[in-house]
Amino acid sequence: MGGCSVARSEVIVRKIARLKSGQPPRFMDLFAGCGGISLGFATAGFELVASVEFDAWAAASHGANFAGISHGSNREAHFKARDITKEDPASIFKDLGIGGPVDDQVDVLVGGPPCQAFARVGRAKLRAEAHRREEDDADIAFLVDGRVNLWQRYLHYVRQTRPLALLMENVPDILNHGGKNVAETIAEKLQKEGYVVRYTLLNASWFGVPQTRERMFLIGVHEDLDQDVLFPSPTHFSVLPSGYEGTRAAARKLIPQFVIEGMQAEHSHCWISDPSPDDDLPPATTASQALADLPPIYALDLLDKKLIVRGRKDPAERVEYTSPDPTTAWSRLMRQWPGFGASNSTTGHVIRYLPRDYKIFKLMKEGWQYPEVWQFVEKKRDQLINKQWPDEDDRLAHTAEIQKFMKSWTLPYDPGKFPNKWWKLYRDKPVRTLLAHLGKDSYSHIHFDSKQARTISVREAARLQSFPDGFAFSGSMNPAFKQIGNAVPPLVAYSIAITMRSMIGCQPMNDIRRELLGLNTGTQLTTAGRRGAELCAF
Repeated sequence: MGGCSVARSEVIVRKIARLKSGQPPRFMDLFAGCGGISLGFATAGFELVASVEFDAWAAASHGANFAGISHGSNREAHFKARDITKEDPASIFKDLGIGGPVDDQVDVLVGGPPCQAFARVGRAKLRAEAHRREEDDADIAFLVDGRVNLWQRYLHYVRQTRPLALLMENVPDILNHGGKNVAETIAEKLQKEGYVVRYTLLNASWFGVPQTRERMFLIGVHEDLDQDVLFPSPTHFSVLPSGYEGTRAAARKLIPQFVIEGMQAEHSHCWISDPSPDDDLPPATTASQALADLPPIYALDLLDKKLIVRGRKDPAERVEYTSPDPTTAWSRLMRQWPGFGASNSTTGHVIRYLPRDYKIFKLMKEGWQYPEVWQFVEKKRDQLINKQWPDEDDRLAHTAEIQKFMKSWTLPYDPGKFPNKWWKLYRDKPVRTLLAHLGKDSYSHIHFDSKQARTISVREAARLQSFPDGFAFSGSMNPAFKQIGNAVPPLVAYSIAITMRSMIGCQPMNDIRRELLGLNTGTQLTTAGRRGAELCAF
């Protein structure tokens, strides 16, 4: 045991010395998706060693964007989909053409194990599937879902690569999963591996992303660095929708109140209170600011002219901006992101073919959800029928025509079961969380502009997630939407990466948030004492 500890310390000492000499920090991205975290860390001056992603389209996107700047002699291997349960760092590094000891390659390990099984919506689907199979104990179906335990593979990679620091991202419900705080369990395991660990909830809108996406972030730093765990300070002020506090309360139910209030005792949780933004910060980025200078798509006009049809859309088709220069700070960031900029055009500005619904989108008010839309459509349909066929004889004479008309004005979902199925964006607020379900339909994000009367495009979704306009997505429209919805917003990842640079002793660097968004940025100390591991002892 002592020999292993000495060997571990020697590896850590070598890595610390390497960074002190001015060499760039290196990272490995697990459950990488198309590369939201990878983009944030690469932009913050980290070198990408390798990534692991199971989905073939997401892995292809990751390779398309990062293979050229990643380690190893075999660039094609960076495009491969990989099963983390079947591959180890050693086999991956060998495939990529990376030589040397496995535990010498990675300074920071990052990743977010699949969150669907932790999320409440994911658990509901698993229970429904269990009921369909007539299983006796459907209520615990989610506990045996393989995705729940993938965090253990993350720990395996920590042991194999011995990083100086690590980052894990997941949904808030990981704090209360089947009556267990899984994040705390992970923190305990990491402490035994020699890491000081803290976790909290961060909202993407606090960091400039035009989206109220809330996620759990866990950061660990090796105890040999004698360093506090740091989280970035918010750069924007955002008032979260009323429903968020209830969601937060449910997620934090297993965290003692004295910990939530910041009164940590000697034997306490590794949770820290989230760094709420000051109200004197710049306001949150809005949907209209985010989508500025992307060309309008008038769905009803295209439908009338038969220029939009059912079938495969080509996200690679280029479209020109409405202005030669960015018109908002956000569009400047999207068009000038280092290494992923776009000059006078971009790709992925394609939308779904929804001929029944365009006319309804046009009549919706900003902020309307499915129950309001359903009620409005029911009333509107009756009004139109009475206007077109005012008396009973007319209706009897045109029964087939009326039935066809009614079908075109009938929504298919029960408003009691699907209250959040549809939602029209507010132009002057951040949008709701983008989810992987975008890969199936986009009703959750209907464009605020009634003249355009449509759901958002792939490129608009990418901007709302803070993917710059030069970032490429592999596959057709559905896989692209899914990749975007599954991703960590790159700007949030960048904010964390800049903070983690200071934690592991790297030199400061130019901050794109200052240069492109015009922000004053900083780092917030969020632990209660230098040796945080002592506070988390059990």
